Amino acid sequence: MAELRAPGMYHVRPARTEDGDALGRIDRDTWSTLHAVAPEPTPPYAPFYDATHLPEHFLVAVEDGTGEPLGYIRLVPPTPLPCNRHVRQIQGLAVAERARGRGVARALLRAAYDAARSQGAVRITLRVLGHNEPARALYASEGFAVEGVLPGEFHIGGAYVDDVLMGRGLD
Repeated sequence: MAELRAPGMYHVRPARTEDGDALGRIDRDTWSTLHAVAPEPTPPYAPFYDATHLPEHFLVAVEDGTGEPLGYIRLVPPTPLPCNRHVRQIQGLAVAERARGRGVARALLRAAYDAARSQGAVRITLRVLGHNEPARALYASEGFAVEGVLPGEFHIGGAYVDDVLMGRGLD
């Protein structure tokens, strides 16, 4: 994938092994019951990359000049089935607090569309918690539609929360 640039601010590129520590910090710093289904991370922290979360699954927005990661998106096939290989799924999107409001999440989404197309995908999906209105609004503004809801699928922070499946074509 070619790097996508937002002039004078940041650009999106494929993740590198050396990004792991910075992406782990972003992941921990942005943890919230608004979007996380896993418990809040506590020390000692597991590595960001592992056997199922490889650098090649991620795109990273980095600050121009410093190269400091501002956020990431994880893009993977939703299943290992050959009949499903035309779909890619976003399984993680995080933007550092200091970079919010600069279009980083939208740039990461758009870079993911290009990456998915280059992998032969014609469709992209994601799952978002029902109460995460800011994320749902962003996804809707990018052409994602609600394709299914699992009511009360998660119990988070003392409340039952819907799991919302959203998707869009890549044409």
